Amino acid sequence: MKLFKAFVQLIRWKNLLFIILTQVIFLYCIYLPFFNDAQIKTNLSVNYFFVLILIAVCIAAAGNIINDYFDYKIDVINKPNKVIVHNVIAKKWVLCWYIFLSVIGIVLSYVIDVNTHVNNLVWANSIAVLLLFLYAVFFKKQFLVGNLLISILTAWVILVISFCEIANYQTSLMHFFNISFLYAGFALLISLIREVVKDMEDIQGDKMYNCKTMPIVLGIKATKTFVIFLSLLLVAIIVFTLIYFYQLNWTYWIGLFYTIIFILLPLCWFIIQLPKVHTPTAFHKLSSLIKLVMLTGILTIVLFKL
Repeated sequence: MKLFKAFVQLIRWKNLLFIILTQVIFLYCIYLPFFNDAQIKTNLSVNYFFVLILIAVCIAAAGNIINDYFDYKIDVINKPNKVIVHNVIAKKWVLCWYIFLSVIGIVLSYVIDVNTHVNNLVWANSIAVLLLFLYAVFFKKQFLVGNLLISILTAWVILVISFCEIANYQTSLMHFFNISFLYAGFALLISLIREVVKDMEDIQGDKMYNCKTMPIVLGIKATKTFVIFLSLLLVAIIVFTLIYFYQLNWTYWIGLFYTIIFILLPLCWFIIQLPKVHTPTAFHKLSSLIKLVMLTGILTIVLFKL
């Protein structure tokens, strides 16, 4: 039981659940309704869409595993009570699970390529697996590169759905692709904000192992300024989106109030609080707040169905 609990923590089950939730509600609230309205057959049947979700879970879990494998020494400093690699699960088994999950993700991508009209998914996801490995080994310690890479791969969770339907692109589906890129952009920006905040939280251990993260290179003050700029940019994009999609029409008061209360207000609170915090615990709380906003932001997909 102890090993199972440790494994579930190692693969970061909450993050995987978030991926599943994102793709499932995207399937039923945006993907299927748009294609049904346009009377266009999707490249992915519902069964293969769930295979796509399984692929995302496997690749993400593998990325989490290999990240913890190479971060063992840093994690001993930053979060000594949460270290699983070596302390609970032997390193050789950690590597075995990484290889197994990566291979499953790539093989299932090949299955979709062969059995559907989707093209090159196996190559796209193979690149994702490679990038996650390079992130864990090298890019994570570099200035901003690792943050951007993880943010792009977070956006890929949504973009991969559009990638599978590129061959189906028609004018009647333009709105579907626009919404896909809109949510992918939201995921990219808010993930980048959270990644940089996490770097501020982990600065102590990162310094000891010569990492070149933004807080180490530019300092905490400049990093906070950068994060506040990104947050203000995200707020501006959300406000523009409300005006563009809803045209501030009070007929859509549920969507308007939901967005204001559960996305915009928490982001404004984050912007106000960030200059005041200095400890790893305080940074962790703000990181958790951003993660919550990621969830409430993705849940707005349900509003399209309503």
